[in-house]
Parts: sequence; structure tokens; C-alpha cells
Amino acid sequence: MKALITGASSGIGRDMSIILSKKGYDLIIVARRKERLEELKRSLSTNVKIICLDLSEEESCFKLYEQVKHEKIDILINNAGFGIFGPFDEADIQRELKMIDVNIRAVHILTKLFLKDFKARNSGYILNVASSAAFLPGPLMSSYYASKAYVLRLTEAVYEELRRCGSNVYIGVLCPGPVRTEFDSVANVKFSLRGLGSYYVANYAIKKMFKRKLIIVPGVLMKLARFFEKFVPEKILLMIAYHMQKRKEGAV
Repeated sequence: MKALITGASSGIGRDMSIILSKKGYDLIIVARRKERLEELKRSLSTNVKIICLDLSEEESCFKLYEQVKHEKIDILINNAGFGIFGPFDEADIQRELKMIDVNIRAVHILTKLFLKDFKARNSGYILNVASSAAFLPGPLMSSYYASKAYVLRLTEAVYEELRRCGSNVYIGVLCPGPVRTEFDSVANVKFSLRGLGSYYVANYAIKKMFKRKLIIVPGVLMKLARFFEKFVPEKILLMIAYHMQKRKEGAV
């Protein structure tokens, strides 16, 4: 059994690697920071292959697939991603485009390439990591929220295509709320809500993945928020979302 995990150097990706290794999976762990991956490898008990690539580069996504396509990968977890905080017209466009390349293009490319292989043998799991941001508009983090909405909708659509053709391949999407990882420092924000532990989120996600859950939302608070947002007018949601985002920079 073998799993490939992107964004494995920290946070949810790192903890998913630990959990799957404990379950007996050999791993292919992917990230930019080699020293972090080597540190993680030393802590794991199964066979681990390290691949250092920047998935914001299209060429790297195809290179990754070419390096591993002859290995029988049972699980693909598209976890790599980051966010940017600030008004849309003020955010640095080059950094935004890099984020879109990681959050959307890399997920799209890897999902498509591995899905073809999984369908051919009629087995395999694909878990795409989105966010609770995928359910809402996100003023002050507009590009990030939009990128995660893409991941959610792509995953849902592929899920239905697989169901319609009777495939045994699984695809699902993880949509956590705030998680205690490096995300906030990279995005230059501080969450107004206390985040869940990344190990808890990773463990919950893997359990639900094996139960073939389509949309995985850890934590009672996020489940309630998702339920009640369906009854709130869109413009009110926008105002609430803006207020919550504004608090992330310490202003109310």
C-alpha cells in the first residue's frame, strides 16, 4: 500500500503522513523544503520516498507524475496550498498567481493524471484539501476563497462522474475551518476563532476518506456554520464574512 501526499512538510500534510505510515502505508512525500521532509522521513516506520518540487510550476506537476506513475499508488492527497490576505486591488498579483497555480492548477493536473490510472485499474483514493472557505465568499481573502471553491466543485463533479460510471475509485474533499498550522503566518493573518489541531483534522479526514465521505468537515462549529449559512441571504453572508476577515488582522 502506498500514498502520495503533497504539502507534506508541515501541518495537515505532515500529520496525514504520520497517520498513514502508522497504518502501514509506504509514502511518497512532496514539498519544497527538503530538510523538513528528511526530518519527517526519519520519524516514520514505513518506506518513504522524498520528492522536492515547487508545485506552483506547471512543469513540476507533470514531472512529479512522471517520476511516480509506474509505482502503484493507492492514495493521492492533494494538500499543498496557501493563502493571501488583503483587499483584492492591493494584493500582490504575482503572489496571487502563484497561489492559484498551487491551489488550483496543481490540484487539477494531479487529480486528472492519477484519476486516469485509478480508473483504469478501478481502485484508488483521491483526497483534495480545500477549506470551509470554499462554502463562502471571502472579502479580504477573495482569491484564496475562490481557489478553494474551485477545488470543492471540481471534486464534487468528478465524484458524480465516477458514481455514474460505476467506478470503485473514491474522490472526496476536506473542508476544515481554522487549523493550527503555518497557514496563518504564511497568509499574514491571525484567526479570530481558535483552530482545531492539525493532527485531529488529519486523522478525522483519513477516517472519513476510508468511509468514502464526499465532503469532509471536521469540528461541530464548522458543521453548524455550514448548515445555517444556507438560510442567510447572500449580502448578509458577505457582511459577516468581511467582519470575520477583518478581525484576522486584529481590527474589528
